[in-house]
Amino acid sequence: MKRYLVFFLLPFSLLAQKAEPLGTAVNSEYNELHPLISADGKTLFFVRAGHPSNTKGKEHSNDIWYTEKGKDGKWVSAKRMPRQLNRDRYNDLFYISPDGNTAIIRGEYEKGVINMDKVGLSIIKKKGSVWQNPEALKIPGLSKKVKGPILTATMSNNGKVIILSFSEKKGGGDDDLYVTLMDKQGNWSELKSLGKDINTGDVECSPYLSADNSTLYFASNRKGGEGGYDIWMSRRRGKGWFSWTKPVNLGPHINSKEDEMYYTMESSGEYAYFASKNNSMGKYDLFRIRVEDLTQESTPNEGVLQATTLAEERKEEEQPIVPTKVAIISGKVTDLTTGKPIEVRIIYEDMEDGEELGVATSDPITGEYKIVLPYGKRYSIRPESDNLLGVSKSIDLTIPGQYKEITGQDLETAPIKAGTAITLNNVFFEFAKATLEKESFLELDRLIALLVKNPNMAIEVQGHTDNVGSDNANMRLSQQRADAVKAYFVEKGIATDRITSTGFGESRPVASNETTEGQAKNRRVEFVILRK
Repeated sequence: MKRYLVFFLLPFSLLAQKAEPLGTAVNSEYNELHPLISADGKTLFFVRAGHPSNTKGKEHSNDIWYTEKGKDGKWVSAKRMPRQLNRDRYNDLFYISPDGNTAIIRGEYEKGVINMDKVGLSIIKKKGSVWQNPEALKIPGLSKKVKGPILTATMSNNGKVIILSFSEKKGGGDDDLYVTLMDKQGNWSELKSLGKDINTGDVECSPYLSADNSTLYFASNRKGGEGGYDIWMSRRRGKGWFSWTKPVNLGPHINSKEDEMYYTMESSGEYAYFASKNNSMGKYDLFRIRVEDLTQESTPNEGVLQATTLAEERKEEEQPIVPTKVAIISGKVTDLTTGKPIEVRIIYEDMEDGEELGVATSDPITGEYKIVLPYGKRYSIRPESDNLLGVSKSIDLTIPGQYKEITGQDLETAPIKAGTAITLNNVFFEFAKATLEKESFLELDRLIALLVKNPNMAIEVQGHTDNVGSDNANMRLSQQRADAVKAYFVEKGIATDRITSTGFGESRPVASNETTEGQAKNRRVEFVILRK
């Protein structure tokens, strides 16, 4: 029965929309390679080879270009990226952060000057509208390992993982995928192969890690494809980086007898982009395809007759082409006392286990930030900077949903000094009780670290409620909740005489109790510094 199912599905899949070229605003008589779409899908970066306007002219040169979507949804004429990103002969863009202010480029730079004797990657940041000098990423052993002529890479949206492709043999021809991980001190680990789940004796190259940080796309000339280089995908098992599901060929709607490479996808999961010679203007052109048109059933790994074995494999290997849905979170960071925008680190963590999932940076001029979060977790987001106290907030994405952009998630910082008061947005209690929920411990432990670092600091924990219930009941509950927070601090080793706990009931609202939103704001715990 399973075999018949595959044969019946094939004709329907052949009717799906085919990949479409991006048109003459993007494609030209020259090679267009390595597309990289922005998180919001509005800007497309790519490499154009041999163009007369490139930094080193038309002879053996690659420059980074970009195009933006106009109001009509069409791509406008492509332009070169600024000179700061196109300094070398062979320029390439491997990563652009969700806020568009951080990029990873090819080459090992120091103070804006490339080291021609080494192979590497560099990070470059934008302040306002101006890109700064690139600085090398110190990846141990990278320059010595790369012996082939081609190096490509992709970085996770949280900035903590880089997957690279290169050959360890002179002349190349057997490129594999490798990974390096950032530790808590910001250092990169030694490169390690992704292993036999991904790498073969053939070529694996042009990796792309999707917005969910779990789904990997890459090009390979391995057996079981349509011909030439095809695009394949795999998903990592668990939280590690060395166990992957069996790679799946994305099928004939995207792959052909020609070469297809450099897959990239909008965070929305609606469109994917790639480079191909199939039906091009003569060389590599850029194409897009609706991701929903890529179905695993129409593209078994090694032919239709083996589809029955695919159907009988473990459930984890019956993977959808579409990655886990994500949400783009954006807002502005300001100083609580001045109201001015501020540049800080944005830390986002898993509220269930406290794992730090990523770090972003707010714009130094506007204070704006933007991050991408996969569905399936409840997140804590907080600003962090030396000598400043960040006000956290939570984003609940535990219930799977569709892609969306959640705006207005503004954050605040406050000086660490006497008189500073902040709301502990990520402290939660059981309904109508003074029992702390475990998701509160991440926030409270952060404050304990602050108290340990400042041994003379004295604080007051203030409890507040809305106006539901009697005055006496609310006063009692607010005091009990403030006491519960104090008790947690004392249990963790903070001297009891450094902490005062006070309940104010419903007497100090910060919003109207006429709405549920206002009531939610009034149900709060505040942290007040009495002495620094």
